[in-house]
Amino acid sequence: MAQPARAVVIGGGIGGLTAAVALHRGGHAVTVLERAHSLEPVGAAISLAPNALRALDVIGLGDTVRDLSAWQGDGGLRTPSGRWLSRSSAAAAERRFGGPLVLLHRATLIDHLAALLPEGVIRTACPAGLADPGDAHRPARVTTPDGELEADLVVAADGVRSAVRGALFPEHPGPAYSGFTTWRVVIPVPGVRFASHETWGRGRIWGTHPLKDGRVYAYAAAVTPAGGGAADERADLLRRYGDWHDPIPAVLAAARPEDVLRHDVYHLAEPLPAYHRGRVALLGDAAHAMPPTLGQGGNQAVEDAVVLAHHARDLPAYTAARLPRTTAIARQAVRIARLNMTGSRALAAVRNTALATLSLAAPALVLRGFDGIADWRPPQPPYASTGTNGADAGTAAGEQT
Repeated sequence: MAQPARAVVIGGGIGGLTAAVALHRGGHAVTVLERAHSLEPVGAAISLAPNALRALDVIGLGDTVRDLSAWQGDGGLRTPSGRWLSRSSAAAAERRFGGPLVLLHRATLIDHLAALLPEGVIRTACPAGLADPGDAHRPARVTTPDGELEADLVVAADGVRSAVRGALFPEHPGPAYSGFTTWRVVIPVPGVRFASHETWGRGRIWGTHPLKDGRVYAYAAAVTPAGGGAADERADLLRRYGDWHDPIPAVLAAARPEDVLRHDVYHLAEPLPAYHRGRVALLGDAAHAMPPTLGQGGNQAVEDAVVLAHHARDLPAYTAARLPRTTAIARQAVRIARLNMTGSRALAAVRNTALATLSLAAPALVLRGFDGIADWRPPQPPYASTGTNGADAGTAAGEQT
């Protein structure tokens, strides 16, 4: 009996685990190597659009995620004083894109992805390096503390500072600072009721969204030099956002300094020439790190994973399917970052006026920016899904990669 193809996934984040599950379902013998001592991700939430949910349908997880998540869409954009610039509707988004926008904690998604893999597949506290990318005539080789592994396919899901990317494309300049840093908290805020919102100031933004378990997910971003930091990040947030509209002061009052995560934002300003070399494929931030301004970084990693599993024996087809799409989305995210992070008083005033005017004249224009993104379908039907969106994904198989 022929042995199954061997796949080694470097990185146990959302993209890497989705790829591992999809490859396992496709018949590969999979090993996941994660540098950290556990799969516990940073304490933040992830927003999943219909495109990523359809990708999760392929591995049988879409409906579970929909059930576990807070469905989003009713809210909009505001100014720091609280004035609404535009309003959004969950029903309108669902009609336009064929499914909901949802929010859940990253740890929840990681746990459910890991549960779909056989025991022993995931190795934590196991840093890995690429010894040889392989070719059509020899396997790839990956180094670990316990020795080398040979693989018919290596999936590099090792993040924005991917060592594998550097080994495959040493001439590439690597990640560039996006010009701003981000803060995130997931905390209970008792007694506070609010509509989901993202608030745009000058060189600063804030977002507040409810999770299904009753906690609040809040994030902020501000233009600031790279490598900064404060002894008390909560105090820094209070200084920057404490006089903004409700419920922002209440969220800050409920947060403790240790609840606040801060990370500088980096992206790949120069696209890679390909997402593969030899028997190695890059996915997620390792391939196309982008600013979070479209909320598509994790979504695109999930897309990558199921498309890679579909093209596991034809990596040039994977590159052809993913590189143009993700490059266009990354460039759009950079453009949005320039718009919502502008520090110019005059440009911010023009931006706000334009948003308010367009929202009144044609509310659908706000959603139109996600045409071609949120309506994506995977190239293969789902393994299991009982919801209407899963059925939609199945009937649309092959429409777009």
